[in-house]
Amino acid sequence: MISVKSALAKPFAKRVHYKIQKWAKKPFETQEKVFQNLISQAVSTQFGKDHDFISINSHADFVKRVPIRDYEELKPYIERVVAGEEDILWKGKPIYFAKTSGTTSGAKYIPITKESMPFHVEAARNAILLYINETGNSSFVDGKMIFLQGSPILKEQNGVQLGRLSGIVAHYVPKYLQKNRLPSWETNCIEDWETKVDAIVEETLPENMTIISGIPSWVQMYFEKLQQKTGKKVGDIFKNFNLFIFGGVNYEPYRAKFENLIGRKVDSIELYPASEGFFAFQDKQNEKGMLLQLNSGIFYEFIKADEFFNEHPERITLKDVEVGVNYVMIISTNAGLWAYNIGDTVEFTSTKPYRIIVSGRIKHFISAFGEHVIGKEVEQAMQEAILGTNIQITEFTVAPQINPEEGLPFHEWFIEFENEPENLSDLAKKLDESLQQQNIYYFDLIKGKVLQPLKITKVKKGGFQEYMKSIGKLGGQNKLPRLSNDRKIVEDFPHKS
Repeated sequence: MISVKSALAKPFAKRVHYKIQKWAKKPFETQEKVFQNLISQAVSTQFGKDHDFISINSHADFVKRVPIRDYEELKPYIERVVAGEEDILWKGKPIYFAKTSGTTSGAKYIPITKESMPFHVEAARNAILLYINETGNSSFVDGKMIFLQGSPILKEQNGVQLGRLSGIVAHYVPKYLQKNRLPSWETNCIEDWETKVDAIVEETLPENMTIISGIPSWVQMYFEKLQQKTGKKVGDIFKNFNLFIFGGVNYEPYRAKFENLIGRKVDSIELYPASEGFFAFQDKQNEKGMLLQLNSGIFYEFIKADEFFNEHPERITLKDVEVGVNYVMIISTNAGLWAYNIGDTVEFTSTKPYRIIVSGRIKHFISAFGEHVIGKEVEQAMQEAILGTNIQITEFTVAPQINPEEGLPFHEWFIEFENEPENLSDLAKKLDESLQQQNIYYFDLIKGKVLQPLKITKVKKGGFQEYMKSIGKLGGQNKLPRLSNDRKIVEDFPHKS
């Protein structure tokens, strides 16, 4: 029998789908409206006065007056906001600071305003509603849902609440979902990640879990603990678990391992949330990429990644982007971030509507020899190399070896296997061939005998988790970089097999 909640979800989903279609079909008008609204709202702020917002009428005016900044460069303004000043980056004061751990700048304080907060909440809800509208499947709304996330405990700083984004969002779970939602408040507040996951296992085991959500690497830890405790596949423990919602990293390297842990295939929805804004979500099960959120108080600019470090790289808007090009995404938002570089690179998979994949980080690349290998390329190489085999990967990262004991330099792949290949050098060869096909610079360096083909270093089971724990970044929203341009991570990495 269909429940009332399940029955009501379908017309609601249809209505939301119609609203999204309206702006998705008018992308340029939608973005222009967002742009004009942002400028007019911030014209009297300190930032608006400093950058002559009153005379900005077009994107060209904006480019002339507002340079691209990352967190470090915007920090003098943010510090004034954190100190309690009003009308600095956006009118009034923010209602929250999302605290994130920056790789270079220590803790970052990202403002969230009363104008920006609703979009953080609505986008995740809309992703689920579009799934219901497309598949007709709404029965899962009657089961229990789990969102693996940071602690919802917030502190106060000069009258502004401060916490992790996932913890802040936990305060906005709609009433009709609160009874369905796990873990309990008490469990969610546990700071130590391993203790928290153990508590989540105990809480969820007797429940009818239908949706499980989180960053794949940490959901994997939860699944493994469930399996260790029961000796069963996750899909046998939770017979009605049919939807996995994830974000933060590419799911493909984990897919085979997950299907093994679950014991069957389940539908999945990819999200692209960040403290700076909720940028995109998967709107179709059989289309590649996520729908860029054009009507969410965020104005987007793009710079070709291979031109980004030029002195004056060209800043383009949506109408000039091309499918398949790697871009650095620049955002201006109703939380007061202006021409802000979040550090992510994206690629468009479609322009009707505008869908993207996250291709990596502008700082996370290997170009020790001019090859400029990016995250998407190493992930695709791994995907192709293990396709059709029974090899299963738990985690991996890549670093350059510039001064080997013998021979030419090479890229070193640190891989933790769940299921090892029979022949490690065969896997290395496949990875290398795929990387050469994708990246012409890497191909030239191998052929020109500047580099030798890549080498694999096996990491012992649990090694990556031990490493993340050793640097205080186990669980929550923390992610291991897929690759880096130096050996800082791997030199600190005491867990080689």
